[in-house]
Amino acid sequence: MSGDHDLLIVGGGPAGLATALHAARAGLDTVIAEPRRAPVDKACGEGLMPGAVRSLAALGLEVPGHPITGIRYIQGPRQVQATFRYGPGIGARRTDLHSILHRAVLAAGVPVLPLRVEDVRQDTTGVTIPGTGLRARWLVAADGLHSLVRRSLGLEVKTRGAPRYGLRRHYAVPPWSPYVEVHWGTHTEAYVTPLGPRLVGIAMLTTQRAPFTTQLENFPELAGRLSPQAAVTAVRGAGPLRQRARTRAHGRVLLVGDAAGYIDALTGEGIALALTGAEALVTNLRRGTLSRYETDWKHATRRHRLLTELLVRVRQQPALAPCIMPTAARLPRLFTAAVNALA
Repeated sequence: MSGDHDLLIVGGGPAGLATALHAARAGLDTVIAEPRRAPVDKACGEGLMPGAVRSLAALGLEVPGHPITGIRYIQGPRQVQATFRYGPGIGARRTDLHSILHRAVLAAGVPVLPLRVEDVRQDTTGVTIPGTGLRARWLVAADGLHSLVRRSLGLEVKTRGAPRYGLRRHYAVPPWSPYVEVHWGTHTEAYVTPLGPRLVGIAMLTTQRAPFTTQLENFPELAGRLSPQAAVTAVRGAGPLRQRARTRAHGRVLLVGDAAGYIDALTGEGIALALTGAEALVTNLRRGTLSRYETDWKHATRRHRLLTELLVRVRQQPALAPCIMPTAARLPRLFTAAVNALA
């Protein structure tokens, strides 16, 4: 397909698909460029926080999975947990989330073209993808953590601090808790997300470049629940996690989701932020107020960015990192307030 469109979305992950759904419902002629076949899997904690569940419901979508009632921090004998006050979250396979969004986009009449976009050309009236004949009045870069569009436009900002990486694997064991458990280690957090009657996801966030099994050995109690024979998926990795962008709007190119900038997966809000960003982008596009998109994005993500930045900085200070879990346990009301402010 070639020709002029209202909106060309580069990237068919959750952020790009949600943007396409909002755009189609706003009456915009929209097309997606995504070279990978659906469903696309990715290293992901797979916990949809209540805000993400509400955003999906507003799109008329229901994702199957395991209800999540809150967040539990664990470090040795210490535990502290916070229950979601405004409805449950859902533990859902990334592939299930992607499939539901992808089917909804196709049902809305939005084409998904098998194209890899590495470069864009824009002028005063639109954006062109060289060599494809594709042109649109606006382009949305939703091509993920290591966005090629962001890089091609010179919008990347050098990051500081020790890089952090994510690893994920699934185990065919019954969930032992309705909470997302966060096990705190010296250099690593292990996230346990219930996904089904006999399925849990284990995600590691770490500064150490080591195999998943080595990381798991640092959590002997958790490893004792997860025999190697129960592993049912290969290990997937992602990182470095921290990515920065100079702006979310550059001429007629708009950035959304991880492409718009990412701090860390520590608070588990990646999908919720992508869905919120998609709605804000299309709302401003429909109103003709794209100059407000950057402001709206900053406002919508401010609480997440401040808390996540604070936690990551403390986490990377050897003298302060051991205080995170004890402080949360001593101040359970503050912990509950922080969890629900994000959720």
